[in-house]
Amino acid sequence: MERFNGSMRRELLSAYVFRTLDEVREKAEEWMDDYNNHRPHKALGYRSPAQTQP
Repeated sequence: MERFNGSMRRELLSAYVFRTLDEVREKAEEWMDDYNNHRPHKALGYRSPAQTQP
């Protein structure tokens, strides 16, 4: 969980200047989709979570 929080803070929250709450929600949704479906994770043998599902 700490790695996730650090990644989200560095790659999303510190990377953008948000003007509205809707903008935060939109960027967060895009970031979570990438994190959960496309990026490789060390704990999964450098595969994305989507690649590990049958």
